[in-house]
Amino acid sequence: MCHAQGVTSEPALPAESGGVPDMAALTRVVARQRAEMDRLQDLAATAAVLERAKGALMAQRGCTPDAAQEELHLRAQAARRTLLEECWITLGALAAPPHTEPTAPSSDSPERQSPPQPAGDEIDAAALGRLSRALVRVGGSQDLARRLLDHLAPDVGADAVMIYARLPGGGLELVGHAGIDETLADQWGRVPPLSGIPARDALESGRPCWLEDVDKDAQRHLLIGDPPRRWPTRAWLPVVTGASADVALGILRRREGPFTPRVREHLLAVAQLCAGPLRTFDARPPAAGGGGGAEAVQTMFDRLPVSAVLLSPVRSASGQVEDFRVDAATRMTSDASGRSGRELVGLRFLECWPEMSGEPLWQGCLRTLAGEEPFEGEPFALQQMIAGFGELSTYSARAARLGEGLVVSWVRHDPSDRQEQRLADVQRLGNLGWATWNLATGEGDWSSQVFAILERDPALGVVPLSSLPRLALPEDVPVLARSVGELVRHGRPCDVPFRIVTREGVRHLRMVAEAVPDAEGTPVEVHGFVQDLTAQRSAELALVASERAMLTQHGVLQAERTAAARLQEALLPLPKQPVRLAGLRVDIAYLPAQSDLSVGGDWFSAIELPDGDALFVVGDVAGHGLGAVAAMALLRFTAKGMIITGSSLTGALSRLNALLLHSRDPHGSATMVLARYNPREHRLVWAQAGHPPPLLLRGGEARYLERPYGMLLGATDAPRYEEADVLLEPGDRLLLYTDGLVERPTESIDRGLERLARAAARRGPAGPAPLERLLGAVLEPDGRDDVCVLDIRLPRDGER
Repeated sequence: MCHAQGVTSEPALPAESGGVPDMAALTRVVARQRAEMDRLQDLAATAAVLERAKGALMAQRGCTPDAAQEELHLRAQAARRTLLEECWITLGALAAPPHTEPTAPSSDSPERQSPPQPAGDEIDAAALGRLSRALVRVGGSQDLARRLLDHLAPDVGADAVMIYARLPGGGLELVGHAGIDETLADQWGRVPPLSGIPARDALESGRPCWLEDVDKDAQRHLLIGDPPRRWPTRAWLPVVTGASADVALGILRRREGPFTPRVREHLLAVAQLCAGPLRTFDARPPAAGGGGGAEAVQTMFDRLPVSAVLLSPVRSASGQVEDFRVDAATRMTSDASGRSGRELVGLRFLECWPEMSGEPLWQGCLRTLAGEEPFEGEPFALQQMIAGFGELSTYSARAARLGEGLVVSWVRHDPSDRQEQRLADVQRLGNLGWATWNLATGEGDWSSQVFAILERDPALGVVPLSSLPRLALPEDVPVLARSVGELVRHGRPCDVPFRIVTREGVRHLRMVAEAVPDAEGTPVEVHGFVQDLTAQRSAELALVASERAMLTQHGVLQAERTAAARLQEALLPLPKQPVRLAGLRVDIAYLPAQSDLSVGGDWFSAIELPDGDALFVVGDVAGHGLGAVAAMALLRFTAKGMIITGSSLTGALSRLNALLLHSRDPHGSATMVLARYNPREHRLVWAQAGHPPPLLLRGGEARYLERPYGMLLGATDAPRYEEADVLLEPGDRLLLYTDGLVERPTESIDRGLERLARAAARRGPAGPAPLERLLGAVLEPDGRDDVCVLDIRLPRDGER
């Protein structure tokens, strides 16, 4: 029940001057720790709700903890609820109130005729489950209103939530709200005991009040809001927290139309679910005149340096004490779920510490309240949340009577060996040890870890501070000696790395120390720590070596990339103007890859043959770099030479396949399209080797030419190739391209072919889109492969 102060630490920077921690890594570590802390707190809070519900049943029934938990499970199964929902309902009222409404209310009733209610399994169980988990971390009525609005906004269209508690005089006080402005909250903060207030009518009748027609409702009720039409539909639900309904829950919607049967049942289930947390932090306002004294007592408790609570008995109808209410609590007091100090005020004792039911402390409190002597119990073990983690600690408790109540205090026992063990663990895990030197006497004191780091026999004692630099390597002695001298003479803190020689080799150490001065400012004592950074320094040296190797490799790759780019530019010059060949207009585009990692093997040829025909070639060698550029040059020049010397298209492809198989890279491959155009017949004969088909644009329609048979170059030593032909008409447009124009990593090539056909067929005011605009419509801005395109057009008569 004591809330211990957690000791935090920060990771030390490297010993070298100017060391900067990896902030991204630290941020990720902090984020993971925060998420884990939230998860552990949720688990602890959920377990606390279960324990409080068990404690309530144990106090009422006198049963064992196992029997109480079994009954909660049976109730949840019978009502088709989660165990957490059943715990909240049990804390709200030991018997769950039935969800029934009158079928024929009187004309004076604030409730309208209710539609038939749906079966219980139609309630949104998932939404109720989420809400029950969210209620675990609710800290008060205002927090509850915000959580309800967050969950009810998507589930039922709620736009505002208001929570009213009944005052002793019959009026109402707004104890929580969300979705309304503070001005409206102040105006309706206290409502006198008047008739026509829907929230009060719901509490008086004990039945929900559904307001679904703002014009008719305004004639019978005083509606909240200016104007009231701001919320056309409203629901006011009584929340039973014990034997009576003292809290009204208001759901306000901007949506018009009645509440559906499913929404009504869902809201009734939500109201029932909220009874538990409302009863836990007791939303009912205190009686008039009681607040000032309670605040004064709590103010006094805030200043007490102990763990203690002031309790008032809560009696049943027969006068027996069934629980105690916490009227004040010190800051050092915390319950099973981690709440402490003022957060405990208003809660029930067995709800905060359910494990105390039936224990000697509980019995001692009852005997002390009955007039006996103060109770002092034997030490006992208790699981507590300390800095977000569960920890088993030992306590002694005492209870004494104060007026009509009790003051219960605890003393936590922390053995010194536990603290010593924690300090030893920190030193071992951090591979560091603490050291102190008394400058007046010359004596020193080291932890065992310092002796282990320096490989010094403890029987030899502590090395004097002035002699410490002698342990370092000769080249590190001046720096260490200067730092120690300034520390001793001028009291300047030191943080200095140095090296020593051990049986395992050179060890990298770090010394951090500061001086403690006397009243005149003269240093009289030095304390600090010595840390072994050998593993870290080894990792840093390996990282430096790796970075140097990467830089060397980067230089080699950059040189290769530059050479390949220059070679490719020399082998594949790009014309600046459209080419005229055999009566055709040819636009050429070559776009290198955007990745800037290496050059590729895409190429083209567009030449006029000796007989007046035109030869068009588009190819793509697999891979990038110098090898791809070399293969591209081999295929490009060989293909042109073969066709010029009389080879057929298929014959040239067969010979190119054999050439590629016997080249320097026997595993290389390439795709290619060869096309020969006869201007006298307007006939284009073409063959292909595993290449995408040409796209023909005629009369505003785009279609792909049917590919003749042809295998990838370099795939087999016995390939088969066939030819196909097409007659070009004036105005036709034919696209030869490499796969970089249509391929994307995240989709099939068929989608890319469809995209290219749509873009090519699209016409603008001046006719088909030029090549530049077509490329802009189909290419991704980043991450694409090399692209090579021949845009071949047969002009109409009179066109250029």
